[in-house]
Amino acid sequence: MATKKAVTTKKKAPAKKTTISSKATKTTVKTAPATVKKQSFGQHVDTALRSPSLWRALAAEFIGTFLFAAAVIAGQGSPLVILFAVAGVVLLISSVSGAHINPAVTIGAWATRRIGWLRAVGYILVQFLGAAIAFFTLRAFLGAAAQPSTEEALYTQAATLFSATDLVNIAGKEWYAFAAEALGTAILGFSVANAMRFKSSLSRSFSVGFGLFIAVMIVTTGGFIAATTILNPAIALTLQAYAFGGWSYAIYALAPVIGAVFGFIIFDLVYGKKKTA
Repeated sequence: MATKKAVTTKKKAPAKKTTISSKATKTTVKTAPATVKKQSFGQHVDTALRSPSLWRALAAEFIGTFLFAAAVIAGQGSPLVILFAVAGVVLLISSVSGAHINPAVTIGAWATRRIGWLRAVGYILVQFLGAAIAFFTLRAFLGAAAQPSTEEALYTQAATLFSATDLVNIAGKEWYAFAAEALGTAILGFSVANAMRFKSSLSRSFSVGFGLFIAVMIVTTGGFIAATTILNPAIALTLQAYAFGGWSYAIYALAPVIGAVFGFIIFDLVYGKKKTA
C-alpha cells in the first residue's frame, strides 16, 4: 500500500498589526492683531490726490460756484433769482460734492467734521476761482456788447456789472453789516446741515434754496436794512466787495465764517449728526 505522505502545511502566523500611537500635541497659535500703519502727512495727501472722487468734487464745486456767481450778477442780487439759482446748482452737483459753493459753508462743514481738511482746502480754492472767472467772463461779455449811440445814452443808463457798490452803503454802520452777514450765514449753515441729511437732490435743493432765501429776506429788512448782504466770501469777490477797505474783509469774509460755523453747531445740537431722512 502506498503510504500517503502527510503533507504538512505551515500556516503563517498572521502579521501583527503594529499601531503607533502618538499623542497629538495641541499647539495654540496666537495670531497677532493686524496693525494698521498710520500714513504720514505726505502719504495721506498723495493718497487723497489720487482719488478720482476728490477731483470730480472739485470740478463740481468750481462749476457750481461759477454758475451761482454769474446768476447773482445777472439777476442784480434779487432774492428770487438767488433762490432759484442756488436750488438749481444744488440739483446739478449735490450728488457729487454736496454743493457747498460757499467757503463759509465749507469751513462750517470742516469745523463740525463733516469733511476732511484737504477736501475743505480744495473746495475753498476752486470756489474763489470759479467766482473770479465768473466776474471776468461777464465783464468780457459786457465789453463785447454793442455800445448805445450818443442820443440813446441820454435816455438809457450805461450797462455795468452788478457789484457791491450798487447795494446800500454801509459807511458808519459796519457793525450792522457784520451782524447781518453772521446771522444770515448762520441761517444758511443750519439749512445746509439739514440738507446733508437728505439722500434726494431735490430735497437738498429745497432746503438750501429756501434757507438762503429766508436768510436774505431777514437780514435785508428791519434793523438790518442798512446791511449789504452777500453771505458768501466767494461771491463777495465777484461783486468786488473787498475793495472797500479793512472792514470789508471782516464783514464779507470773517462774519460769514463765524455765522456758518455756528449754524452747523446749532443744527448738531438740535438734530445730531447721524440722523438721515
